[in-house]
Amino acid sequence: MIDKVISAEEAVAGVRDGMTIMVGGFLGTGSPEILMDALVKKGVKHLTVIANDGGLDAGQPTGPAAGKTARGVGKLLEHHMVDHLIVSHTGVNPKINEQVAEGILTYTLVPQGTLAEKIRASAYGLGGILTPTGVGTLMESETDECGREKITMVIDGRKYLMERPLKADYAFIRASAADRFGNFMCAKATKNFNYVMAGAAEHTILAAEKLMEVGDESPEYYAVPGVLVDAIVEGEKPWQI
Repeated sequence: MIDKVISAEEAVAGVRDGMTIMVGGFLGTGSPEILMDALVKKGVKHLTVIANDGGLDAGQPTGPAAGKTARGVGKLLEHHMVDHLIVSHTGVNPKINEQVAEGILTYTLVPQGTLAEKIRASAYGLGGILTPTGVGTLMESETDECGREKITMVIDGRKYLMERPLKADYAFIRASAADRFGNFMCAKATKNFNYVMAGAAEHTILAAEKLMEVGDESPEYYAVPGVLVDAIVEGEKPWQI
């Protein structure tokens, strides 16, 4: 069986300036912190980041880590590594509005369910999805995150927007438990975008809290098959909310 475990430094070695990356997590919950730390250490710039939001800024009064460190995408924003965000909302990270006002950051807002399905479409090799969300609003007339005109379709008398897949160079995700091949599961709220992002990029990197040998658990224990994971980094600290 293939062993995919590597170091955090090796996991981010191929990330270059200007790339597009996906980052799992929801307001920092379930985000791959050791991979974000490795990216900060590498110092890449001008990234486009696809995520639910902008993570947490350092010093926010949220959870046990309040006042100590940024979380998730917030670490990248803290070090001015991001040029563009594709998110479902700008969250509670003040760095976003500050950097937009400075003219060094832009963002595209995508409805949360649509964002998840655009990512899933990429993972499953689909040409796009049809959704009624946004029909009859400015979303219908605006261009998408790549500047392309929106396509509408009428099916059985109902109008839909055709949303194209979202792809990335790297997907950085987190697991509560994984084996050395990459089969993994996420506990509770940490599932969020970590499941749909697996396989939605050219390279999927998994940060695991608990690492097990292949066969230690039955296949039913895992939610996502390891075939979608390219590399694993162990040592993620257990998540606390």
